[in-house]
Amino acid sequence: MASSEVRIYEVGPRDGLQAESAIVGTDDKLRFIALLSDAGLREIETTSFVSPTAVPQLADAEAVLAGLDRRPGVRYPVLVPNSRGMDRALAAGADAICVFTAATESYARHNINMSIAESIDAFRPVVAEARRRGFWTRAYVSTAFGCPYDGEVPERAVVGVSESLLELGVDELAISDTLGVAAPSDVRRVLGALASAGIAADAIGLHFHDTRGTALANVVAAMTLGYRSFDASAGGTGGSPFAPGSAGNLATEDLVYLLDREGVRHGVDLDAVIAAARFMAERLGHPVQSSLGRAGGWPGSVP
Repeated sequence: MASSEVRIYEVGPRDGLQAESAIVGTDDKLRFIALLSDAGLREIETTSFVSPTAVPQLADAEAVLAGLDRRPGVRYPVLVPNSRGMDRALAAGADAICVFTAATESYARHNINMSIAESIDAFRPVVAEARRRGFWTRAYVSTAFGCPYDGEVPERAVVGVSESLLELGVDELAISDTLGVAAPSDVRRVLGALASAGIAADAIGLHFHDTRGTALANVVAAMTLGYRSFDASAGGTGGSPFAPGSAGNLATEDLVYLLDREGVRHGVDLDAVIAAARFMAERLGHPVQSSLGRAGGWPGSVP
C-alpha cells in the first residue's frame, strides 16, 4: 500500500448497524459516515441493498446514498445480494459493490436462502456488470472459521468458494470469522491453505468478530504472515442476525490503538474514531462496546 502499512476497511454503517434493533435515522447515519471520513478512513461500507423486510435497519439504502457527502479519495462500497439488489444500487448511484456467500452450505441457506453454487451463479451477472462499469468489487466468505450450524469448517471449503469467487473477477475476498471463534492457530491454518492454493495476500481482507476476545490476536497473527487489510467497526458494533451467538466486529478504535502502539502506519486518527463511535452509541441507546470506547486512549498512542 502506498500511503499506509495497514488498510482499515470500515464496516460500521453497514455490518455494524444491520443487527441493531434501534432504528437509526438516515441523517444520523450520514453524520456517522462523515465522522468516519473525518477520522481518515478511506473505505467505508455504507449500506446494503438487501430486502428491507430482511434487514429493516438498512431499508433507507437509497436515501443514504442520495445524501452521501462523497469525499475525494474515499470509497463507499455497498452490499448487494443479487441482480435485483444491483439494479437498486445502480439507480441510487453506487460505484463499489460487495457480494456475500459462505464457506458452509447450512449458513448460505440460512443467510441468503441459496446454496453456495446458486449464490455464485447469482453473483455472476452482478460482478460482470460491476466490472463492465469499472467498479471495485469485494466478496465476503462468511463462516470461514466456524459455522453455527455445521461447527468446524475445513479449510478446503474456504479455498473452494474463494477460488470460485475469484474466477468471477472480484478484486478482493473478505475472509470472515462470522462467529468470532477463531484463534491465531486457525488464522494460520486457513490463510496457509489459501496461500498454498495460490491466492495472494493482497487479494484478501480479514473480517474478525470479537465475540470471544480473540480478534486483535488474530490480526497480529495475520500480520506476521504478511496480511495488511482488516475490517473493523467503530464502536465494535455488529453481529449477524443469521448467526446465533455472534457479537460485535473488531472495534476500529481498538485496532487503531494496537497499530499505533506497534508503530504501524494506517492513516486513521484514534480520537476521531472514538468520537464517531460515541456518536453512534448515543443514537443506539447503549454504551460503546469497545475497550477503547470505555477506557479511552493512552498518552502517546496517537501519532
